[in-house]
Amino acid sequence: MNTMSHQENSPCTSYDPSKCPTVSEMLARLGDKWSVLVIMMLREGPRRFSELKREVVGISQRMLTLTLRALERDGVVRRTVFTTLPPSVEYSLTDLGRSFAEPIVALGSWVFSNHTLIQKARAEFDARQQDGRAGQKLLKIG
Repeated sequence: MNTMSHQENSPCTSYDPSKCPTVSEMLARLGDKWSVLVIMMLREGPRRFSELKREVVGISQRMLTLTLRALERDGVVRRTVFTTLPPSVEYSLTDLGRSFAEPIVALGSWVFSNHTLIQKARAEFDARQQDGRAGQKLLKIG
């Protein structure tokens, strides 16, 4: 009889130090606003570089290039070159990229669902910080 709990079978409980750098890098990618925005755009279908540049407001050409290269290296984005005159390049999500988009969408949905609570907590925190500063006295040394 198998007495292991579901949690014990979870990949998150099988700690392997050799995988830590990859885990850290992918969590950083998940937390990188440009990567998240590019992935969200590509969820809607393949895009050319110029389309992504227009749709991802505020991203520079260099940052978009670096972001796409990093996502391509991670296997999240596929770069397809078409031999037209002039040549054109299209970016799309791989199967891995579509699966990586799932937690991004889940996090975004969580933020939207909890937006009011987050804003309330921030306002309360800021008010406590202001109250604490008002009661502080500056000490002059010297």
